[in-house]
Amino acid sequence: MVAPGLGFSFQNRGSGFVITPGLPNSLAGRKRPLHTIIPAFMEKDDIHIGFGIMGGWNQAQAHAQFVANVVDYGMNVQAALEQSRFTKGTFDGCDVEMEQTIPEAVRTELTKRGHQIHLLEPFSFTVGQGEAVVRDARRKVNFAGADPRSDGAAIPQGPNTK
Repeated sequence: MVAPGLGFSFQNRGSGFVITPGLPNSLAGRKRPLHTIIPAFMEKDDIHIGFGIMGGWNQAQAHAQFVANVVDYGMNVQAALEQSRFTKGTFDGCDVEMEQTIPEAVRTELTKRGHQIHLLEPFSFTVGQGEAVVRDARRKVNFAGADPRSDGAAIPQGPNTK
């Protein structure tokens, strides 16, 4: 919805603030609400990646896990999207939800450290669904990945022969 003649759209992101002073998301100057605007971009040298993982509250967590999978673990975008994920539904407490495909040794160690783990089925909608595209500018090649948690698909486009 756009305000007639004014050029801005209405939104509800301000509802993410709380009016209680002193909390991380308290209403105050120079603060921004937690938001879930989906597009994300990353690049290094000639590699440019556009991606998005929907999922509301989980979105920023899923984005961080995707970036870590690509940057820290050297995965291609398809492997990064397929990797097991976890999510934390609140700021408080030690509760965490994670796909049961996260290794049992990891889950055991987290439990020893006080985390209360709730297991999710493999490829759970709870941890978001995403897509990613890559442009390798040096090689002039495009790649893509589609999350098996949703019905998206990475469909190759043949070379332009004209």
